[in-house]
Amino acid sequence: MPHIKPDDLRQIGYQLFEAADCPPASARAVIDHLVESSLYGHDSHGSIRIYEYIGQILDGIFDPKGQPSIISDKPCAVVVDGGGTMGQIGATFATQLAIDKAKEHGVATATLRNCGHVGRVGAYPLQVARQGLIGLAFCNAGHLGRQIAPYGGLDGKLSTNPISFAAPRRAADPILVDMTTSVCAEGKVRIAHNKGEMLPEGRIIDHDGNPSVDPEDFVGNPPGAILPFGGPVAYKGYCLSMIVEILGGALGGQGTANGETVMQSNGLHLTVYNIGHFVEEDDFHAELESLIKHVHTSRVDPHIGEILLPGEPEYRTGRQRQQEGIPIDDTTWARIGEAARGLGLNPDAWPQG
Repeated sequence: MPHIKPDDLRQIGYQLFEAADCPPASARAVIDHLVESSLYGHDSHGSIRIYEYIGQILDGIFDPKGQPSIISDKPCAVVVDGGGTMGQIGATFATQLAIDKAKEHGVATATLRNCGHVGRVGAYPLQVARQGLIGLAFCNAGHLGRQIAPYGGLDGKLSTNPISFAAPRRAADPILVDMTTSVCAEGKVRIAHNKGEMLPEGRIIDHDGNPSVDPEDFVGNPPGAILPFGGPVAYKGYCLSMIVEILGGALGGQGTANGETVMQSNGLHLTVYNIGHFVEEDDFHAELESLIKHVHTSRVDPHIGEILLPGEPEYRTGRQRQQEGIPIDDTTWARIGEAARGLGLNPDAWPQG
């Protein structure tokens, strides 16, 4: 398994996307997003998506030269049409619009439709928090409805439907919550499949509803399903998934799960809160640090070993991978190479890690 330096992986990605007819600025925006996702340990939304997105461009699923546009603009709400572009382009555009409105009005919500896969949803509340505000995002997969079984059901009818939240800190990385409403992301199952590894128990069921640890039971034919998160109280994950469908899909205008097997676009719903419109910013930050200090007064479970804040695992992994390189499984690396050859590039000249 190669370990590729982040800057090397960025350069490889830029070459690929520009060779696939992406404008340089768009190629950089998408690849920077994917590399940061892998840096933070979210490989399901990182390097594995490079060859997938290239294939989607070549298949005409989205337009690499598309540009987002505003289709409804109110003081505290904006609706963005992605113009068929890559999801990261549309989502970053929509997020910045919400930030700008919230700075003026206190609260603002942006919705996004008609674009490619937006990638790691946590990137957008993090974009908000890095500008000193609070961000909350809900993201469905439009009409796609085949991955996650509803509580009490055996068949995949919903998508992973992530929720993400970020809040700034004065002198530390933002608090960051980035979670699917399923036990795990669909991409994590595919990565395990690529590696030939088994999954932890409690992630998937096979087509007959039997618990399984073999990713082939999910990706094979007939397919199985990923479970909603919560274990014995998985109705909680299922309920949250329905909230995401309603906010990200129905309210956002992209539509909700109806059984389609190929995603045409995410539906993103993002709200930004300007702290200073609610409380004094110094008071907010003092309360947040007081909360963190209080949480850390708990005795530590020896089976876990430490108490981490939401987002701390990602930041820690990012620092480690910045030094050691990003691990890419052999199957994913080979498919990136195949995509390069199909575009007339020579992957043998790349750093091999």
